[in-house]
Amino acid sequence: MAKGKDVRVTVILECTSCVRNSVDKVSRGISRYITQKNRHNTPNRLEFKKFCPYCYKHTIHGEIKK
Repeated sequence: MAKGKDVRVTVILECTSCVRNSVDKVSRGISRYITQKNRHNTPNRLEFKKFCPYCYKHTIHGEIKK
């Protein structure tokens, strides 16, 4: 049998401050993390505070579309 939409989906978290800084000046890169979320428990976008190796500090990483 074919499954419908999976409950657990893989999402990509991207640093929000690196994305903003890349417009103004040359960016060395954009920090991204891969994680999973339960679609039923968290229908809206995820935001976590994680370490960004390009900013050298903990910043907010938000969910992006694939």
